[in-house]
Amino acid sequence: MREIIMATNNAHKLREIQQILGSGYRVRGLADIGCTEDIPETSDTLEGNALEKARYVWQRYGLSCFSDDTGLEVEALDGEPGVFTARFGALNGYGDDHDSPANIRCLLDKMQGQSNRRARFRTVIALIEDGHEMLFEGVVTGSIVRELRGTDGFGYDPVFEAEDTGLTFAEMGPAEKNRISHRARATRQLIDYLQR
Repeated sequence: MREIIMATNNAHKLREIQQILGSGYRVRGLADIGCTEDIPETSDTLEGNALEKARYVWQRYGLSCFSDDTGLEVEALDGEPGVFTARFGALNGYGDDHDSPANIRCLLDKMQGQSNRRARFRTVIALIEDGHEMLFEGVVTGSIVRELRGTDGFGYDPVFEAEDTGLTFAEMGPAEKNRISHRARATRQLIDYLQR
């Protein structure tokens, strides 16, 4: 079994990545390597933030690792929340950072009266392997529904309906979501690279 470090303490992400990677890999998070620091994300791009986190682990701990950054990009909001996806509510006076219900309330309020509901989720994975940097991107298109649907998943999953499915991510089981999601698409590219 190959061990791989993901520069995150997000239990949802770790579980989802482990499910996508399967039994041939063991995913370890930041806590597993003794990293308790809050790694800064100061870039204005998903690529920059993913690289920033992976570089932090490589430079401080000397370990090959990967990191991701994901953004929800809504056409009617000129690509927002984008790089601010996890902090969207807090930046607009709704709750705290990483507060999913507040983020969703903020998004639905901003989408009131909008007929264009098109959106996409985009994940960028940065891998640093023995100092060599690689980027992988996964995108899934869809739309923002008008009210929450489903109970699975996390984040914006209850309001994002994936194109051609008729289902929000929260209405899908993990296996179905992990077959088509942005994170799954980026992770498959990562796997292909690791298995080269």
